[in-house]
Amino acid sequence: MEFLGTTQVASYCGTKKRCLFPDPAPTSTTKDSYQSYYLPGYRHLSSWRPSLLHKVISVPPSSDEPYNLTGRPPTVLPTLRSALHARYSTRDWHHANMVQLKGSETSRYWAGRLNTDSVRLMQDKDQLTYQMQEDSRRNLGERISNIDFWRSELVYELECLLRETQALETAKKRLECAADEMQGPLKTALECLYYREKRKGIDLVHDDVEKNLIKEVDVFKDCQEILAKLAQRINHQLGINRDAQHALEQDLSDKNSAHFIDEKCFNLRNTSDSINFYHGVEKVDGTVSVPVTWAKFSEDNIRCSQHARANSVKLREDTEVGLESTSEEMWNQFVSTNLAFNNRIAEVADAKNKLQAQLAKVLQEIFQTEDTIMLLERSIMAKEYPLKVAQTRLETRTKRPNIELCRDEPQYQLVTEVYTIDDTLQTLKKRLQEARDTLQMLLANKSKLEHDISVKANSFFIDKKCMDMRKTFPSTPRLIGYT
Repeated sequence: MEFLGTTQVASYCGTKKRCLFPDPAPTSTTKDSYQSYYLPGYRHLSSWRPSLLHKVISVPPSSDEPYNLTGRPPTVLPTLRSALHARYSTRDWHHANMVQLKGSETSRYWAGRLNTDSVRLMQDKDQLTYQMQEDSRRNLGERISNIDFWRSELVYELECLLRETQALETAKKRLECAADEMQGPLKTALECLYYREKRKGIDLVHDDVEKNLIKEVDVFKDCQEILAKLAQRINHQLGINRDAQHALEQDLSDKNSAHFIDEKCFNLRNTSDSINFYHGVEKVDGTVSVPVTWAKFSEDNIRCSQHARANSVKLREDTEVGLESTSEEMWNQFVSTNLAFNNRIAEVADAKNKLQAQLAKVLQEIFQTEDTIMLLERSIMAKEYPLKVAQTRLETRTKRPNIELCRDEPQYQLVTEVYTIDDTLQTLKKRLQEARDTLQMLLANKSKLEHDISVKANSFFIDKKCMDMRKTFPSTPRLIGYT
């Protein structure tokens, strides 16, 4: 049981403990802001002890019961007096709250700085990682570009070498066949003359090609001398060309593999499925070259191929000189005939292309003329309804009674509209007839152009076929390996 104005004894009502922080000096703000609140019957801590209790306490404790002079129960039990002395003051309470708030603000401030620095750190590291990845990707792209450059150089050199090797083999076959017989060139020239007789119309002309072919038939001579030694030198050079070709093809194959691998690495992304951890791979160095030696290897292969091609060209020139020494007039005539063929083929192709371009323009003009005719017809049909409306209005206004039959402004406007529309119709019909006549002229021109193009195409085909036949010089059986 407790009296009014007293509190129960709790665990915090023990010996008064000091705070971890020194007591702050009280300020007017704290005093004004936080007013003490007292329970009913409870006095201020600084003046809670009444004089009556002073007197009670001064009596010696000779009896078990507390002595009371007035004969009424005390406001505060004696057992609670020490507990009330152990309570904290309001200043301690405000100071503890202020310390708690300041500590919380400090913690929050440092937590905010930590969060901000962490975000900035993550952004910096993300940017660094992204930049490093982009640098690696850029380096891979540059490496791919370097590989592409050397691949293109190797491909170009390999194509040149293959063409040169093919030309050298052709020269060898020409030598072998020329040593056995020279009837093949004569047969080829006669066949060219025969095929050229199939030209049609205006293209059946006695041109420079026909003149050179006739002359070539007359000037072919025997050229079997000193050709065996030239054939032996060609065999040796073909072996060198094949070695250079093998080196180029091997280097090109390696470049293709490296290009595929680097391109695959270049296309890898953070979201790719094929990525994985390979711990310690950065410590493995299986490289066998550096960029300088890598580039020098391909450059040496290309130089070797160029040297082989140069020797091959020189050998073919020696072959030509040897053939010219036996029959200079025959070779000059052969070259002259081929040149005439090329010029004639170019002339026919140019004429055919011009005719085709003109035909395309005529077709386009036909389409546009047809569209114009269709638009004119539509325009004429569209003008009929306004004319009907204007004439109907005039006819209807003639039915106005008596004085209302006035030649007013609408009457003048309607008459002018009828004459204008009628004149417009006459103009459009005249233009329509002109368009139809133009269309017929274009169609006739189109037919002529198509006929001329077919004639030129036939001549072009014949000359191309003759040139294909002349690639087998000196004879078809010898060039394909028959004895």
